[in-house]
Amino acid sequence: MEQLVKKYADKLIQAKLGQSSGPSQPLVGGLDNTLVWNREADEIPVLEDVFKGLHINSLVFLKPAEPYGSLLDYLAANALKSNGLIQPKDCETRTFLHDLPVINEFCADKIVQALKKRKSVIIAPPKNNKSFKGPAIVAHGTVSPEQGFVTISSVCFASFIKFFTDYLEALQTGLATADVHALFDVIIPYVKPVQKKLPEFTPSPFPNEETVYSAIIEAGRKTIEYELVDSYFGNVSYFWNETLYISQTGSSMDELRGCIDPVPMDGSTSAGLTASSELCAHMETVSRTGCKAILHGHPKFCVILSMDCDPVEKAACSFKEHCHIKCPKKRFAGSTPIVPGEVGTGPFGLCNTLPLALEQTNSAIVYGHGLFTIGNNNFSQAFCTMLEVEDFCRNSYIKKVRLLRKA
Repeated sequence: MEQLVKKYADKLIQAKLGQSSGPSQPLVGGLDNTLVWNREADEIPVLEDVFKGLHINSLVFLKPAEPYGSLLDYLAANALKSNGLIQPKDCETRTFLHDLPVINEFCADKIVQALKKRKSVIIAPPKNNKSFKGPAIVAHGTVSPEQGFVTISSVCFASFIKFFTDYLEALQTGLATADVHALFDVIIPYVKPVQKKLPEFTPSPFPNEETVYSAIIEAGRKTIEYELVDSYFGNVSYFWNETLYISQTGSSMDELRGCIDPVPMDGSTSAGLTASSELCAHMETVSRTGCKAILHGHPKFCVILSMDCDPVEKAACSFKEHCHIKCPKKRFAGSTPIVPGEVGTGPFGLCNTLPLALEQTNSAIVYGHGLFTIGNNNFSQAFCTMLEVEDFCRNSYIKKVRLLRKA
């Protein structure tokens, strides 16, 4: 357990959600025979009481680094003025978090009550509170500290998406206030352009199955390194020898060794039972396009721009409560189509919308979800396309904001 709590504290730092020193240093506790922490901290007595109130084996506590600290501070303050919930509308929140509860006190009883209903709780005391400076996130795990790491990563991602989505909508409707303008100006310097230098990938053709596995592991790791995926969300696959090799559901993109399923295209084995929930969309894409490599990530501005909708059209739209699966309008980010669809199969599943879009182009964004790119032979093309599309979306967003602020 000592190794695990250190590992996931380090992963929060590597993801730039925490820092190696100072107030944003992660605090991770794990319960095996005894309760161990990755470091000493003043918050431990309260968090030990949280352990006593829940059937859990781990807790992760984080005061997020910038820009997430300022984003959460703003969103949490607004939530406490209403129903005490931050309610992002991205796919990750809908399927994994539902909403983000906020409390105004670092109190074990309040934390326990929140964590009995949700995977995380955000603590945002009043500004004049001298005993505890927020915001902070607490998340729990019943199996491993990995669960808390994933949850906190998802909370930060969802908060980023919500702030930038809400800000653009506020500008479009004329409701943006001076304080949100000021916060945007503080945050935007932290939003760096996508790295331009393309990493080297294993060249094709792949001579054997071992090379296929290595290439998939390499692609997953680099997708994390370039910040194109948060926590473990995303997936990757490669078609070789009439078999689709695909990352398993819930697998970490930077730790795919032993987490790749070989799924025959003819369905002759049950290997797909543990495969990514988007297996059917991958298989249909390969069948329709003839591509070999598929890469799926959650680049932030791809997700943000996919949710951008003209306020007048949005107000009149009959699908606005289900636009993520039923939007009838053809929309694009540059030449990349934005399509509706939900994870998995069913009448509104991605398997029905995504492959059709990828027949026409080598990239497609799923509304509020993320970006899929394909490569004819290896992952280099798919990765390069992902960088280009995210760079386009980031630049397009900033351009829209500047134009609206001048208006």
